[in-house]
Amino acid sequence: MDAIRTESLTKVFEAGKRGEVRAVDGLTITVAEGEIFGLVGPDGAGKTTTIRLLTAIMDPTAGDAWVAGFHTRREAESIKESIGYMSQRFGLYPDLTVMENLDFYADIYTVPRGARRQVIDRLLAFSNLGPFTGRLAGELSGGMKQKLGLACALVHTPRILFLDEPTSGVDPISRRDLWRIIYQLIREGVTVFAATSYMDEAERCNRVGLINSGRLLVCGTPDDVKARMRGTILQVVTTNSRGAVAALKQRLRAESVGLFGDRIHIVTQEPDATAAQVESILAGSGIRITDRRRVEPTLEDVFISIVGSQGNADGQR
Repeated sequence: MDAIRTESLTKVFEAGKRGEVRAVDGLTITVAEGEIFGLVGPDGAGKTTTIRLLTAIMDPTAGDAWVAGFHTRREAESIKESIGYMSQRFGLYPDLTVMENLDFYADIYTVPRGARRQVIDRLLAFSNLGPFTGRLAGELSGGMKQKLGLACALVHTPRILFLDEPTSGVDPISRRDLWRIIYQLIREGVTVFAATSYMDEAERCNRVGLINSGRLLVCGTPDDVKARMRGTILQVVTTNSRGAVAALKQRLRAESVGLFGDRIHIVTQEPDATAAQVESILAGSGIRITDRRRVEPTLEDVFISIVGSQGNADGQR
C-alpha cells in the first residue's frame, strides 16, 4: 500500500485584485511506505501548501489525497493519529525546557505515561539532546531547536513524517545530524515526506518531485530526473564569476547560464561551439578562464533547464 497518494490535488487561493492563485495545481504523486520522498522547489513553489493539504490542515479546492490509507477530507482525524509534522517554524515553547516540551507534546498526542519515558529517552539519545533536558528551548541553537522540533514530532511514533524545510537556517553540522536521524527513521520503517529548497538535500532522497508555481515538473529517482536533462553542461571557473555570468547571459546563445558558488554552469546543445563563444565573450570582457570542463548535471541544472524551457514555450504561445 502507498503511504501517500494524490490525484489531481489542487488548492486555489483568492488573491484580491490579482484574481486566483493556484498554489497547488493538479498534483498527482505516490509515495511508497518506508521511502524518503523529497518535494523540491524554490520559495513559493507550493511545497508548504502541499504538506498542509496532506496533513489535513486545510482542504483542497479539487482533487483527492490519501495518507496512511485515510482520505484527507473524510478521515482527517485518523490521519492526524498516524503522522508527525514538523513545520518551518515548529511550535516549540521557548519558556519550557527540552524535557517539558517533550512531555507537553506527549500529552497532546496522548502517549501513555507508562510507555512515555522509554520513548522520550530514545528520542533524546538519537537526537543528542540528552545533556540538555533542563535547558530552556528558547536558549537552544538553531540546529538544536530543529532537533527538538523533530523529537516532538516523533514522540507518538508516527508511521509517516512530514518535514517542511527541516534544515532551513541551520549550520552544516546540524544539517548532517538531522539527516542522520532521518536515515535512522527510514531504517525503522517510517515514511518521510520532506519539502526542501536545497537541491543537494534532494540527492539524499529515494525519489524527488520538482515543483514550481504549484505544478509538478518531473518525478523520479535523482538519477532518473537527471537523465531527463537535454544538452551538455559546460562548467566554467573564472577570475570574476558574477561579471562572467552577466556577460554570458547578455551575449551567449545557450539554453541557460547559472552560477553555482564560484562555478558557472552552461547548458548547451553544441558544447564545442559554445565553448568557443564563451572564450571569446569573456576575453572581450577582460575575464580570464581558470578552468573549463564538461560535467554531469545536478538536480539544480535540471530544474533550471526545465523551468527555462517552459518559460520559453509559454512565451511562444
